[in-house]
Amino acid sequence: MSDNDGPGRYQYMNFNAPLSDARADAIADRLAAAQPKDVLDIGCGWGELLLRVVERVPEATGLGVDTDEPLLARGRAAAQQRGLRVTFDNVEGKEVSHEADVVICIGASHAFGSTSAALAYLYDVVRPGGRLLFGDGLWNPHAPVQRPDLVWDDLPELPTLGGLVDVAVEAGFRPLWTEVASPDELDAFESRYLADWEEWLLTHSDDPRAAEIRAKADEHRRRWLHGYREAFGFAYLTLGRPAA
Repeated sequence: MSDNDGPGRYQYMNFNAPLSDARADAIADRLAAAQPKDVLDIGCGWGELLLRVVERVPEATGLGVDTDEPLLARGRAAAQQRGLRVTFDNVEGKEVSHEADVVICIGASHAFGSTSAALAYLYDVVRPGGRLLFGDGLWNPHAPVQRPDLVWDDLPELPTLGGLVDVAVEAGFRPLWTEVASPDELDAFESRYLADWEEWLLTHSDDPRAAEIRAKADEHRRRWLHGYREAFGFAYLTLGRPAA
């Protein structure tokens, strides 16, 4: 990337989610313990968690689908470098119809219209007896919000943790492991997201684009720190589809 390209995209992130390396490795260990033949990541981005699962089950194959071609290219390069049998295809999540032993879907429920619609669709994609790792946003209606006007309208519509698990059970899944991102993971995610802009601004203050990028960074940071920080959460549910 040259200076003319402007700030990078997600270059300070291992995952496009509030997910630490330690939690990611623990999740990958649990999913790999099921000895899947194939792993599917819907809305994969660059598919780092997908790659970590397949690393633990070398005989398995992996497929990541997304519509962001630059992120898919990042995933392809990582898979090749690590010698993994993982492919990345430019496909919309709701166009995927084949089953897999392990399915990953993190932060992509919007592609299906709603959380309940996503879980209903994903139930048919998980092979009977298989696993789904589902990551989605949460909202705590009892948490203090300094500036409600800074909260995006759709965030208060997110479920509580209990509500999210209930929706998964209603879709037919059984909850095998329930966990939420820690405050440190959430802060690290926001900081890494903003780092693309902030690091670039340090060395490009005279760039014609600097004022616009600075305004975007300041706006996002205000919404985070004065708006949704205390009330927004993120869950990771390891779900099982009954074998029969």
